[in-house]
Amino acid sequence: MLRTLLLASSAALVLASQAQAQAQAQDAEVTQIDDVIVTGSQVTLTSPYAGGQVARGGRVGLFGNLGVMDTPFATTSYTEELTRNQQARSVGDVLQNDPAVRVSKGFGNFQELYVIRGFPVYSDDMTYNGLYGILPRQFVAAEFLERVEVFHGATAFLNGAAPGGSGVGGAFNLTPKRAPDAALTRLTAGIDGESELYLAADVARRFGVSDDYGLRLNVARRDGEAGIEGESRELTAVGLGLDRRGERARFSADIGYQDHRIDAPRPTVTPLGAVPAPPSADSNFAQPWTYTDERQLFGVVRGEFDLSDTVTAWAAFGGRQGEEANLLANPRAQPDGTLSAYRFDNTREDTVWSGDVGVRAELTTGPVGHTLVASASQVQSRSQNAYAFSDFAGFASDLYAPVVVVPPVPDALIGGNLDNPLVTERVNNSSIAIADMMSFMDGRLLATVGARYQQIETRTYDYNTGAPAPTPVEGDAITPVFALVYKLSDAVAVYANYAEALQPGKIAPSVVNGVRVQNEQEVLSPFRSKQSEIGVKYDGGTFGGTLSLFQTTQATESFDIVNPDAPLAEQFGIYGGGDEQQNRGVEVSVFGEPVSGLRLIGGASWLDTKIASAEAIGVPDFQANANVEWDVPQFAGLTIEGRAVFTGEQQVNEANTVQLDSWTRFDAGLRYVTRIADRPVTLRARVENLADEDQWVAVGGFPGANYLTLGAPRTLRLSLSTEF
Repeated sequence: MLRTLLLASSAALVLASQAQAQAQAQDAEVTQIDDVIVTGSQVTLTSPYAGGQVARGGRVGLFGNLGVMDTPFATTSYTEELTRNQQARSVGDVLQNDPAVRVSKGFGNFQELYVIRGFPVYSDDMTYNGLYGILPRQFVAAEFLERVEVFHGATAFLNGAAPGGSGVGGAFNLTPKRAPDAALTRLTAGIDGESELYLAADVARRFGVSDDYGLRLNVARRDGEAGIEGESRELTAVGLGLDRRGERARFSADIGYQDHRIDAPRPTVTPLGAVPAPPSADSNFAQPWTYTDERQLFGVVRGEFDLSDTVTAWAAFGGRQGEEANLLANPRAQPDGTLSAYRFDNTREDTVWSGDVGVRAELTTGPVGHTLVASASQVQSRSQNAYAFSDFAGFASDLYAPVVVVPPVPDALIGGNLDNPLVTERVNNSSIAIADMMSFMDGRLLATVGARYQQIETRTYDYNTGAPAPTPVEGDAITPVFALVYKLSDAVAVYANYAEALQPGKIAPSVVNGVRVQNEQEVLSPFRSKQSEIGVKYDGGTFGGTLSLFQTTQATESFDIVNPDAPLAEQFGIYGGGDEQQNRGVEVSVFGEPVSGLRLIGGASWLDTKIASAEAIGVPDFQANANVEWDVPQFAGLTIEGRAVFTGEQQVNEANTVQLDSWTRFDAGLRYVTRIADRPVTLRARVENLADEDQWVAVGGFPGANYLTLGAPRTLRLSLSTEF
C-alpha cells in the first residue's frame, strides 16, 4: 500500500510542478480566467442552499467539493438541519427524501440497503468523508452526519471500485458533523413509537486564533420498542470530530463508536409463488430468540495544504474495527401465508484500512483553464467469518398467526467456529487516477477527461482450516470518464457524461434461499458496467432542479439449481455469472425555497430495466417523492411538514409472472420553535405512515433475490430540544 501511494504521490507532484511551470511560462498572450470555476476542497463543505435542506454542492470523488452547476453529474446533498428536523434515525431515513432512492434490507440480514437507479448500494459501500470501508456495516446512525451526499450514476473513476461490489447506479458519501461558528450545546429527549426512548447531546466549540479549530461531540442513546410488536432496539452512538480551517492548511479528524442491537427483528419473507397478502404493519412474525448485534469503531483523518496559490495536496487515512453476531430465521412463504424457516447463526469480524492521497493544480494555456488532478487510493480489508445452519427442512409457522418454536440446533451445515472465526477473506483494492477539468469560453463550458487504473485482488480461505484458496483472484481495469457542462446562462446548464463502474468479483455464498451452493467461496471475475447520461440543471437562486436521462449496463450473477425436483434439504446449485442487465431511465428532482417560508424537495424517476427479455426483479418502473415544509405566517415559530412517497409495481420473479403492487406512504409533522426561560426550545412531532397502510414496500435488493420487506406501521415520533 505504502509503495503504491508513494509512487502515485511522486507522479502527482511531478504533474503539479510541470503544470505550475507551464503556468509561469505563459506570456501576456495568455487569457486569464477571473472566476474560480471549481472549489475542489477535500475538507471545506459547500454552503447550504435556500431553505437549508440541501447544499449548493458536494463531494465529487477526487475532484473534492464542487458546486452543483459545475458538476457534470446529478447530485444532491442533504443537510444536518433536514436530518434533525425530520428526526431521522439513520442514513436510510434521510434517503427517503430522494426520489431516485428506495431503502430495502440486506440479503438474509438487517443491513440497510439502498437502491438507486435500480441497482443496490450496500451500507458498507458508502464513503465516509471520501474513504471507502470506514462506515459501520448494517446501519449508520444519523447523529454522526453533517451531510448525506447522493451521487447518481457510475463512480469507478471518481471514487474507485466499491469494495463490497455494489455502487453501479450511484454512490453515497457521508460527511461528519463540524463545529459551527457559534458555540452549541443542544440536548434532545424523545420517544419513538410505543416505548423507544431517545436521549442525545450535541456539543460544539471553536477555539484558537480566529476560531480556526473546532471540536464537536455527539452522544446518542435509543432503547425500547418502537412500532413493531416485540421488536426491541438498543443503540449507542458516540462521535467526536476535530477540524481546522486555516487559510492554507485545512484538516479534519473524526472517530466514532456505534453499538446497535435488535432483538426479535422482523425478518424479510421470500415468496414461494404468488405474493401473500401483507400482514398488519405492526405485527411481528420473527422468532423471539432471533437477534442481530453489531459493534463498530471507526475513524478518518483528512487534510489538505496549499503548496502555492495554484497547487494543493491532500491526504486521508482511516480504519474500522467491527464485530457482528446474528441469530436469524428468515422464512419462505406460501401464497396463503404458511411459513417455513430454518435457523442461521453467523459471526463476523472486520478490520479495514483505507487511504487516499492526491494533488490538484490550476493553470491556464491560452484561452483554456485547467484543473489537473492526480490521486491514488487503496482499501485493504480482512474478514473473519463463521456460520451454522439448522436442518433446511426447517420448522413451520404462519405469517398471520406466528408460531413460536424452540430454537432448532444449528448442526446441519457448519463453517468455522462461531466463538473464534478464522480469516476467510482478504481484499486489496488499489488505484491511480488522473484527470483534467478544462474551462472554455470564460467558464461557460467545462470539459472533463480522466482515467483510473484499478487493481483488485481477492483471496479466500477455508472456514474450518484457514487454508488459503490455491490462487487469489486478481483483476485490473482502466475506467475512463468523459463529461461536459455548458452553461446556457447563470441559471441553466446542460451536461453529459460517460462513466463506468467496476465491481470486485462476487464470492459464492454457502446457501441461497435454503439451497446449498456447490461452489461455495469461489470468486467470480470482476464486473464492469457502463453508463451514458445527459441532463439539464436549473438554479434560480432560491429554487433549483435537475432533469437527467441515462442508460446503465451491468453484468449479473446467476444461481442455477442442479436438482430442482429434489426436496429442499437435498437441493444444491451453482453460483456464477448471468446475463447483462440494462437500465434506462429519466429522473427529475426539485429543491429549495421558491417562496419565503415554503420549502420543497421532490421529484420522480422512470425506469425501464431488462435482463435478457425480462424486467429486473425489485425495480419499479416509476417512483416519486414530494416533501413540503410551510412556516405558518399566522403563528410565529410553527412549521407544518408533509411527505408523500409513491413506488410503482415491481417484478417478484425472473419470469415476470408475479408482481408486487404499487404502494404509497404519507408522513406528516409539526415543528414549533419558541423560548422558555430565555432558552430556545424546539418541539417536534412526526407521524410516519399516516394512513397506517399494511404493504410490502421492497422486493430484494441483493441482485437476483426476491425477498419481501414489510413497511413500518404508523409511528409517532416526539422530541424536545433545547440549547444552552
